[in-house]
Amino acid sequence: MKNIRFAYAGLLLLLSLLWWMADPLLPAGYEYFALRTVAINYTGVIGIGVMSVGMILALRPVRVEPLLDGLDKTYRLHKWLGITGLVFSVIHWLWAQGTKWAVGWGWLVKPERGPKPPLTDPVESFFRAQRGLAESVGEWAFYAAVVLIVIALAKRFPYRLFFKTHRLLALAYLALVFHSVLLTPFAYWTQPMGIVLAVLMAGGSVAAVVSLSGRVGHRRKAVGEIEELVPFPDNRVLKVAIRFKDRWPGHEAGQFAFVTFSRDEGAHPFTISSGWKGDGRLFFLIKGIGDYTARLPELLRVGDLVTVEGPYGRFDFASGSASGKRRQIWVGGGIGITPFIARMKALAVEPDGREVDLFYSTAEPDQGFIARLQRDAQAAGVRLHVLVSARDGRLDVARICDTVPGWAEADVWFCGPGGFGQSLREGFVARGLPAADFHQELFDMR
Repeated sequence: MKNIRFAYAGLLLLLSLLWWMADPLLPAGYEYFALRTVAINYTGVIGIGVMSVGMILALRPVRVEPLLDGLDKTYRLHKWLGITGLVFSVIHWLWAQGTKWAVGWGWLVKPERGPKPPLTDPVESFFRAQRGLAESVGEWAFYAAVVLIVIALAKRFPYRLFFKTHRLLALAYLALVFHSVLLTPFAYWTQPMGIVLAVLMAGGSVAAVVSLSGRVGHRRKAVGEIEELVPFPDNRVLKVAIRFKDRWPGHEAGQFAFVTFSRDEGAHPFTISSGWKGDGRLFFLIKGIGDYTARLPELLRVGDLVTVEGPYGRFDFASGSASGKRRQIWVGGGIGITPFIARMKALAVEPDGREVDLFYSTAEPDQGFIARLQRDAQAAGVRLHVLVSARDGRLDVARICDTVPGWAEADVWFCGPGGFGQSLREGFVARGLPAADFHQELFDMR
């Protein structure tokens, strides 16, 4: 989380400083219409700037993953930037439209303007001539963007519809780029502010075109065939084993992939639940928690073709050695157990010498699933602690520390519900665990 906070704050600070360099003087006496111009310029710069970076991040750039500690963190930043762009766009719109309404209602009097000096630059003259068109395009693109962003944030909106509508944001973004290029103060383009805006909007426009063409992540896609389907009805989990027909680059335990079972439904992210043996096979453990995933046991058949895009993620269990710690505590909440299954399968083949305690907290125990988990833990040399919430109560930091007396010499890896993870993080940090030694997968793509 620290990396994405720094990236988010750093981007806002950079854009603000560049704007200040380009337009440093506040209006004398804070006269309303001059202040309005300043506010419109600033909110416009921030709005299109953060939207551009958000659009670039939507391409799932793997080179950014190490900087932000994984694609899950990249998507969290993408979400923050989308919300920030929405907020600044609303403020920008209110300054522009609200003033016009106030003048029309007689609340404000528009100041008289003298004749403007003739324009000698043909480019500036062209931009000035297109001002009315740019304002109209920007206004309608703003309305579309507001609706689409609100839909994206509404978790109740079905995923299959979100998958289709979210792509339309690229069209709204391109319209907002047109609006921004023509209405950005012409003097900005010869200053660092203009250069940075041009680079961001160019990158965002390329990303928008890639998104509209459906080619996001196309170089990391491989076609596979469903080889095995194993349902675990008591905890509503389905094992989907896949054998690749294309070349798969391999993956590390803890990584995830986007899987497309149906083009109408689109790609869903799932944690890879198996280690990589180089044999062209992997499997996923998929929890039936939504309308679509709950129906997968009925919809999927052995032999069906699927598309797998990835791998992504940095939940790699590696920081223990980097920090000198030889003990790890793993906590899997519900279907959050999946990355730990993959890691145990890898450790069964190649042990790393660490002491590991795995806590599996579940409200829906499936004895067959737990039996497999116990076999994997035994093969990997991992101490497994299974807690059924109805029987054992809620897992908390006190229980973990009582069970693992050497917890202070461990780093903690968590995957599961966000609120559960936040509670554990705060509890461990309060007991003295460095925040950097608590690792959490933010597996939330909306």
